[in-house]
Amino acid sequence: MAELSSYSGRMVAVLGLAKSGLAAAHALIRSGATVWAWDDDQAKRRDAELSNIAITDLTAIDWSKPAALVLSPGIPHTFPKPHPVAALAKEHRCPIIGDIELLLQSCPEARVVAITGTNGKSTTTALTGHVLRQAGRRVEVGGNIGRPAAELPALGAEGIYVLEMSSYQLEITPSLSAEVAILLNITPDHLGRHGGMEGYIAAKQRVFAQQSGKTAVIGVDDEPSRALYTQLVALGDRRVIPISGTHPAPGGVYGLAGELFDGMEDPVAKIIDLRTVRTLTGEHNWQNAAAVYAACRALGLGRDEIAAGLASYPGLAHRQELIAVIDGVPWINDSKATNADAAAKALACYGSILWIAGGQPKEGGIASLEPYFPRIRHAFLIGEAMQSFAATLSGKAPLTLSGDLDTAVTQAQALARRDRHQGVVVLLSPACASFDQFENFEHRGEHFRELVQALAHRAKENTQAPARRTAP
Repeated sequence: MAELSSYSGRMVAVLGLAKSGLAAAHALIRSGATVWAWDDDQAKRRDAELSNIAITDLTAIDWSKPAALVLSPGIPHTFPKPHPVAALAKEHRCPIIGDIELLLQSCPEARVVAITGTNGKSTTTALTGHVLRQAGRRVEVGGNIGRPAAELPALGAEGIYVLEMSSYQLEITPSLSAEVAILLNITPDHLGRHGGMEGYIAAKQRVFAQQSGKTAVIGVDDEPSRALYTQLVALGDRRVIPISGTHPAPGGVYGLAGELFDGMEDPVAKIIDLRTVRTLTGEHNWQNAAAVYAACRALGLGRDEIAAGLASYPGLAHRQELIAVIDGVPWINDSKATNADAAAKALACYGSILWIAGGQPKEGGIASLEPYFPRIRHAFLIGEAMQSFAATLSGKAPLTLSGDLDTAVTQAQALARRDRHQGVVVLLSPACASFDQFENFEHRGEHFRELVQALAHRAKENTQAPARRTAP
């Protein structure tokens, strides 16, 4: 990361010492700032001290001294109740910023693609970075995915930062002025953190802040996003490109029955048949691909360059990731599906599903998934949501109260071997957060991968083992 010269010789408070907070603290220290850091978790404080970060109780400092409070995005500063440190910073008019803000301040000349949405932003971010790299552009990918922003190297005017941005991060990045800003979709999520749906939409809308004269790419497959599209078009101060994964979007880019079309110019041009790209299956991924195409065209790439990049995309872990095929049954890791809308995207892709679902429930549960219940051959339910999911599924799909992921995998394997139903898949798509039993969705997905790979190894050994000869 470039030197944060504006903070040299100044005091900066850092609250939250997980990955992004630690990276921000170290970047500030390297730039000559004095850092006062805190985390409510004693273990994280201890780890920070071992890496030479000074631990300071931020509830007891002189708040006239810090130039800013660098806040980890998971820590609330408004709803449902501000963290006491964030409240003190606001009381003393100390700016509250995030690590992405530090990056943008350090490299103001670099081009930025900012990507948000309730679902699909990680795939879209990774896919955008992949297409740009394949086309020979200098690009760094980070933010809410991969490396913390404070660890990304400095880029000049020819460089492009592709940043996944959550609603939390958008609220604490006041310098954001993306050359291309992408909003994929909006469905209810994190409502408690934003004071309701109106606040959540307002947070997502920040991706288009300070964007006059630049390019906005926005999904039109849900009502809140369509309303924002109409508002942006009415402003008339930027190029606005509509995208869809399901139907034609006049003047935009869209997926239709799996084929990607460029409708930004006349005549409409077919770009690629996405059904041939295993890592981009389903309407949700067709919308993601449309967003990537629109963004890369705005950045100057040609149609053929983008199509080649899309065709070579290797996919992301925990997003409909094929782990193994055991006895003819695919095992799919979709641990990133932390809400019902995300799980719906996966359920729509398969016709016969052994579904592993549950965890820490989100508002609304899985009632919205009822149109997909006929696809569920059997559900294996885990975590805190187990009983509520069972109540919703009762009489509509066979189910087992598995309790935990290990048990669910064992039970799903037993049923798959016994049933041998044509076309069945085992799908982990929890429709829940993971924090009841795992550190995060990555931890949950990695544990699932380990369990399935162990099953695959045993199945291979059994296949290769020589048959016992019967004595004459």
